[in-house]
Amino acid sequence: MHDRYTSPVDLGTWDVPSAGAARFTWEYDGGRDRLLALYQKGKDKQWDAQMRIDWDVEVDPVNVAGLPEQFNPLIGSDIWNKMSQRERDEFGRHQGSWLFSQFLHGEQGALNVSANIVQSVPDLDSKFYAATQTMDEARHVELYAKFVNEKIGMVYPLNQDLAKLLKESLSDSRWDLPYLGMQVLIEGLALAAFGLYRDMATNPLVKQLLSYVMQDEARHVAFGRLALKDYYAELTEKERAEREEFVVEGCYLMRDRFKGKEIFETLDMPVDKCMEYVDQGELYTLYTSLLFSRIVPCVRDIGLWGDKVQAAYADMGVLDNAKADLTALMRQDEEIAERFDKEKHERELAIRQGEVNAAIALGAE
Repeated sequence: MHDRYTSPVDLGTWDVPSAGAARFTWEYDGGRDRLLALYQKGKDKQWDAQMRIDWDVEVDPVNVAGLPEQFNPLIGSDIWNKMSQRERDEFGRHQGSWLFSQFLHGEQGALNVSANIVQSVPDLDSKFYAATQTMDEARHVELYAKFVNEKIGMVYPLNQDLAKLLKESLSDSRWDLPYLGMQVLIEGLALAAFGLYRDMATNPLVKQLLSYVMQDEARHVAFGRLALKDYYAELTEKERAEREEFVVEGCYLMRDRFKGKEIFETLDMPVDKCMEYVDQGELYTLYTSLLFSRIVPCVRDIGLWGDKVQAAYADMGVLDNAKADLTALMRQDEEIAERFDKEKHERELAIRQGEVNAAIALGAE
């Protein structure tokens, strides 16, 4: 079983001590209307990963998403030009495995953090919503694990930049840090990454899978945005500065998370030279900007918009994303998933109608 892993898997668990208290509230009246509406939406939009996804669709293991060649960070380099077709195919397989493995690990991180939020958040309406998110994240782990195991057959280990941010989000006793680390930074980056690959992919299974996950993720980012905006308006300057420090460090970690260094190490390629191509390429500059399209406007909206945060975003070349309409972006993510649902429903109706017509014709003979 373990030969599908690119490095040995520790059969134990990765234990991250949780520092926060489990907070109970005995006040059951009311709640914030917008948050309760989001909770209702979370209940209404539950779906079954085994039934909703067309798992019979074939996937090319050397290009799982069906991406154009220009999406390869090494294209045109001396390294790429010297590689044989077999080596290029192997690189493509590892690239797909690494990407979807990181999606998978991120979702398990979200599963544990959202369960932690249920315990640590003081408000009952937030507990309600975080419970629906925990179910969403379990479904996403199930879905990505099935995709990586059955369609690719190779699993990469957890990226250490993501591991560090997960650990910092969970090990802080302040209840809002898991929100900030997961709902804003990790989920915000994941939402943008999923959207980028959803829009670029030509494989219908990958497009469908990412679209449905994004429908859930849009609610998760909205939850963090709603819950933190009210709370951060009441912080002292010192408290706000501490959160902004966390955001700056977290954003640099998230930027580095998707560079793919582990692929070059695993394939015994010249790591420094490969990373130089990645860092200097126009593709990665564009990629970074797109990855922060959800995070930057959300950070600004919740009120963590001090000089250090803006300077960090300017350094990364992503400050212009502050102008993005986050609500419109997330509405679009939901609408794309709904279109998939409608098309699938229409196909199923057509199939059933065909079966009925065939049965009628058979009876008339």
